[in-house]
Amino acid sequence: MKNLLKISGLTLLFFTMVFCGQKKENIVIDGSSTVYPITQAVAEEFMKINKNYNVTVGISGTGGGFKKFCAGETDISDASREIKKTEMDKCKENNIEYIELPVAYDALSIVVSHNNDFVDVLSVKELNLIFRQKDPAKKWKDVRPNWPDKPIKIFSPGQDSGTYDYFVEVILGKDEKVRPDASFSEDDNVLVKGVSEDPYAIGFFGVAYYEENKSKLKAVPIINPKTNKPVEPTLENVRNQTYVPLSRPLFIYVKKASLKKPGVKEFVNFYLDKGEELSKAVGYIPFMKEDYKVLKDYFAKEKHGSPKNEKHAGEFFSIKDLYSVE
Repeated sequence: MKNLLKISGLTLLFFTMVFCGQKKENIVIDGSSTVYPITQAVAEEFMKINKNYNVTVGISGTGGGFKKFCAGETDISDASREIKKTEMDKCKENNIEYIELPVAYDALSIVVSHNNDFVDVLSVKELNLIFRQKDPAKKWKDVRPNWPDKPIKIFSPGQDSGTYDYFVEVILGKDEKVRPDASFSEDDNVLVKGVSEDPYAIGFFGVAYYEENKSKLKAVPIINPKTNKPVEPTLENVRNQTYVPLSRPLFIYVKKASLKKPGVKEFVNFYLDKGEELSKAVGYIPFMKEDYKVLKDYFAKEKHGSPKNEKHAGEFFSIKDLYSVE
């Protein structure tokens, strides 16, 4: 009897180990630190109801993510900008086809410490003067004569970041760079700490990180070049296209070959179903509900490339006429 119980116990242990230790299917994601909070939130919710999948979300910056994606190392790439021509070429070279899906809006926040009592609003021209590589303002008084005679300390996302690329494009100009004496980091929390601890520092990153750190930072309203009125980075101002030029769409890029893997297609559809709810929950600005439905219909076609191609083919897309907030 003891031997029978022993055998039964071993059998139960064996089956417990087999089923509890069953290998999970992996869905591998990497890329933008800005998109990370949305994708991570979706991944956590997805895994709660899909126990047999393991979704890993890395942060190597938009450029770093595309390097891995176009090398075939990941299933999905988070991106805070559209894929570049050089990245398209690398994907094509490696026979990587993809589906581009915008998932939410982001607004870049220009931030200073709460201990900064003089910067209340900035123009695009002043931002250019502060951050540019060639002949930048060294002290705050160089921006406005009545501001302090103190050195400006710059904090910027790293150059592999889509946030960096976007800021450079709309504030400094194509092929320009942020001044080399800036403190660069791919980790937005490092930027938060640097700016919050120095009353003469200024930096920029996605609005979600500002929302998480309102007690340490203040967002600087930016003068709309068309209306000449200062505008804050809020949901309403991004959606009504008055917070310009520092608003942008965020993306995921899905490798078409990965749609044959268990769980990837389900995960992307779950992402689009939950996009409005979860992007807002983590501090971003969701599209309208009908936009996500249109994107889901587009994804179902599994076409290589961008929804912009659908617009050119006469298909309907809103999302503010395909991405741009001008």
